Amino acid sequence: MNKVVASVDEAIKDVSDGASIMIGGFGLCGIPENLIRALVRKRVKNLTTISNNAGVDGFGVGLLLSAGQIRKHIGTYVGENKLLEQMVLQGKVELELVPQGTFSERMRVAGAGIPAFFTPTGVGTLVAENKETREFDGRMYLMERALKADFAFVKAWKGDELGNLVYRKTARNFNPIMATAAKVTIAEVEHLVPRGELDPDTIHTPSVYVKRIFQGELFERRIEKRMVRKGGG
Repeated sequence: MNKVVASVDEAIKDVSDGASIMIGGFGLCGIPENLIRALVRKRVKNLTTISNNAGVDGFGVGLLLSAGQIRKHIGTYVGENKLLEQMVLQGKVELELVPQGTFSERMRVAGAGIPAFFTPTGVGTLVAENKETREFDGRMYLMERALKADFAFVKAWKGDELGNLVYRKTARNFNPIMATAAKVTIAEVEHLVPRGELDPDTIHTPSVYVKRIFQGELFERRIEKRMVRKGGG
């Protein structure tokens, strides 16, 4: 089945107000830049975004924040976005912070069809509020529920017309997990190739998880924090 769509705007045609969307990436690496920009153009609102971080001011998920399209954000780290801080303190955006390992596991189990799991992370902290705890072998554990979404926006290095995906280096972060945990997974790729061209042993996300795929037009590849060594030594 050919899953290629003609444009990014066609790819998100059924994303509507109130949708929950997983957005791949770690910092500014491996984020679906084209999909995010298209979402801004579409002007859908009251979104729940699920992403490791909230981008930075004026880029990535930060574009959705500045456009006032996010109602709630679920993530693990928000320290690089001053706008999000302001909006949370003003009550304009609801924020749910999740320990990063728990964040990953909640999505993994969603993709595996497991409704919940127990973890010692967060026991005795604010993370445990209103959650079930249980003792196993003398240690307390916290029950965490699976985390799923209406859509997953992922970014890959290569993909074929069937929807098989290959990620490159650090971009292989939350993208593969998110691809399994949503009703509709949409992939933007740097290189779109014919079926049969990808080595099956190199595929990270099998086509069964991907509903739509397209080749992105612009990838800025920003560096979040440029670090240089003084003296060139």
